Amino acid sequence: MIGDSLRFKTAVALVLLGLLTLLAGIGQKTIWAPSETFTASVPTDAAEAPLTVIDQNLRTLHGGTVKINIKGEGNFILAAGRPDDVDAWVGQTAHNTVTGVSEDNKSLQVEHADGEATAPSPAGSDLWVSTENASGELDYSWTPPADGEWSLLLASDGTKAAPGEVSMTFPNDTATPWAIPLMVIGGLLILAGIALAVLSARTRNGDGTGEGSLFAKRARARAESRSSTRLGMVSAGMVTAAVTAAVVAGTGVAANATTTPAPTTEPSASASEGAAPSSPVLLDAQFRRILEQVSSAADAGDAAKDAAKLTERLAGTELEVRTQNYKIRSQVGAYEARMPVRSTKLLTTVVTSQREWPRHVLAVTQGDGNVVPQLLTLVQLTPRDNYKLVETTPLQPGTTFPSIERGGTETLAANDKTGLLYSGEEALAGLADRLTSADSSFKDKLVEGESSPYIADTLSYQAEVVKSGENGNFSFTHKVVPESTVVFRTADGGALVLGRLNFGFDGTPKASGDKLTIGDDAAALAGGKETTTGMVLNFAESMAVYIPPAGSTDPIKLVAATRGLVGASFK
Repeated sequence: MIGDSLRFKTAVALVLLGLLTLLAGIGQKTIWAPSETFTASVPTDAAEAPLTVIDQNLRTLHGGTVKINIKGEGNFILAAGRPDDVDAWVGQTAHNTVTGVSEDNKSLQVEHADGEATAPSPAGSDLWVSTENASGELDYSWTPPADGEWSLLLASDGTKAAPGEVSMTFPNDTATPWAIPLMVIGGLLILAGIALAVLSARTRNGDGTGEGSLFAKRARARAESRSSTRLGMVSAGMVTAAVTAAVVAGTGVAANATTTPAPTTEPSASASEGAAPSSPVLLDAQFRRILEQVSSAADAGDAAKDAAKLTERLAGTELEVRTQNYKIRSQVGAYEARMPVRSTKLLTTVVTSQREWPRHVLAVTQGDGNVVPQLLTLVQLTPRDNYKLVETTPLQPGTTFPSIERGGTETLAANDKTGLLYSGEEALAGLADRLTSADSSFKDKLVEGESSPYIADTLSYQAEVVKSGENGNFSFTHKVVPESTVVFRTADGGALVLGRLNFGFDGTPKASGDKLTIGDDAAALAGGKETTTGMVLNFAESMAVYIPPAGSTDPIKLVAATRGLVGASFK
């Protein structure tokens, strides 16, 4: 009897322990379940700085979408850009960098870097793929605009301190690895306790009657055993079903509670640049935005014939040619305007994937007023400069534009001949010689299409001037402007080279007293039409040629060309 009592007490203890264990497991999925998010804030004692960088690692720190709340006085901006672009724009300016989260998940870790006290306002920079402008407070959901890594830059106007009240809400780790094991263990303990209780009761009933023959006792024992077994099976089945239901329910809760998006697998960053080496320097949306601003600036300048309206978005050859074009047209009404700059119809874009500056990109557009597609060459000199249009070069009629990778291509140095029949500088030098001399050594090495005779027309014009110039001696030169040369790798391993040639037209009277006469367009720049001392005309030629890959037997091909008068003077 003492053994039966001990077994019964043990059974009760097992059931109670099982219930507690089961409840502990269920509790981890309910009342003790971790919060789905946690919020960390910049410490109140963090140093002030005009710029704050939010490191790209925080976006994927815990998977899912990170939400940012920013409070500050007055207007401020939050800009998204590639990590290397953000770092380059910040440069030597004093700044704070939000790098991580404290162990207790309550504070954001901030590193301060001393430097220059102010910076230009980051508003309007072409580096940013997107910006958020706010006044007083901003709630921002940090999602990547494209593959790769993205950092954030927070600033007021560059002169005042960036907003200091910054908090970030992250998806929390809601995993409860012990919940299911505790529920399973609890269920098993309950089963064990019930089974032990049934066994104790059966033993007590079999030994305590003291009645009947040995045969009768055995028969009765066998009958009770069968009855007890059936009862035990029913009881055990009920408990097992209950525990299974609890476990299944707990698993469902676990699935719901722990379903958080896994961190996005993204291209690894370059240790020196902070962005994947193959990342194009502009996304399509950025490029279109830039083109619209360039087109608007050109339209404004063209409409008013005012070069001052061009300077924000035009530079180099194109600014010079348009400035002189306006000057000539103010005196010569019939003088032809420069071809308009259009952001649409955008036929293709060429974007470098090399991250250093200066950065060059190319667009091919054919909008209203563009008789043929026009190549627009844009350059960004430094991280804090915006892209400016430096060349517009109409595609030669009947010419096919070479295929170039849209997702970002390599740009080469002008003297780099790697994988090419000629380097970029060799190709442009060959073109310059071809335009200067009818007997150039590049006569058969550089060709143009039958329907686009720019080279042929130039040589014919020069020969005619020399032949018909009874009173003067005339000479012509075409010289490469080295700093203008841009080389893009094409899909077939060749290259597209764009650049400027300076076309000089020099005239001197043959004899004392002979006069040379220039046209109305040149006279508008020279200040007169006749000279007895000599004259010099200068044209800017915007050119584009295709270089075949090394080993090819094909010649260099002229792809695009135009010229504009930029200077005229008397000797």
